[in-house]
Amino acid sequence: MTTTKLKPDWAGDDFLSRLVNRAIQTPALYSLMKRQARQVLIKTAEKNGVPWRQTCLDLDTPEMRQRLAELTNPAVVYPDYYQVPFHAYSEGNLCWQAAFEAAPATYAMALRIWPQEDLSWQEAQARLRQSFLAVLDQHGPAQVTDILDLGCSVGISTLSLHRHYAPKNPVRTVGLDLSPYMLAVAQSQDSRGEIAQWVHAAAETTGFAAASFDLVTMQFVTHELPRTATQAIFAEARRLLRPGGALAIVDNNPQSPVIQALPPVLFTLMKSTEPWSDDYYTFDLEAALVEAGFEPPVTVPTDPRHRTLVARRGG
Repeated sequence: MTTTKLKPDWAGDDFLSRLVNRAIQTPALYSLMKRQARQVLIKTAEKNGVPWRQTCLDLDTPEMRQRLAELTNPAVVYPDYYQVPFHAYSEGNLCWQAAFEAAPATYAMALRIWPQEDLSWQEAQARLRQSFLAVLDQHGPAQVTDILDLGCSVGISTLSLHRHYAPKNPVRTVGLDLSPYMLAVAQSQDSRGEIAQWVHAAAETTGFAAASFDLVTMQFVTHELPRTATQAIFAEARRLLRPGGALAIVDNNPQSPVIQALPPVLFTLMKSTEPWSDDYYTFDLEAALVEAGFEPPVTVPTDPRHRTLVARRGG
């Protein structure tokens, strides 16, 4: 009889994990891993027609820098966990390179979910987003008029969410992120002004009034957080939700056979660019949601690598 492991062997405090972490903490090896991880994404993207370099050139304009100035909230204090290298960028998400490359990297990520299928990057991205939205249709709030997308990055998740709900009834959708660079790119891509606000703030302290939203989402965000930050964000999300509202999360699935069986080269590269991996893969999100006052969540494996959790606001 086979049993499903709760997490990969390369995460947490297991021997393999400690070995990988020691390698990552070696400066020369870490530098090499970061470069290699970046090349894997760029190669996947450009081999499949994603214009990685051209996208960066097109976004690098004086208008983009003006957007940054207008969107930046000078009152924001960046938490320590956010000021560490992410995704092979020394400044993490607080730089133009991370913001300009976020969309191509997202498209490459979707392509890697179904490597055996002949999908265009557009088809892979649409399938990834639809798998999350399908769970929301089944388990999300019956009535949605106000939506908050926490950790919205460059707005791909926010626009997908808005366009799913807007045809059903008028909705107000807000994208919030801690990186003003990401928000500047998000706003530039929102050419029709579909999103009500792009907000520069911490997800733990959004500044919105209580009971302001029917749906709060965290799309591919929790794996980038230490558990203390996730717990604080869950508490804030519950405060923001109206009765009957829900928090919906999509992210890496620790019980995914694909993730658990990643080759050593790939999981080592991944851990080198994701500083909170061990915390994420050993953290019980379902229990944390209940502890924050949500009803026990529905958890659905939505593709070979990811799961979606939908938690209703408890009474």
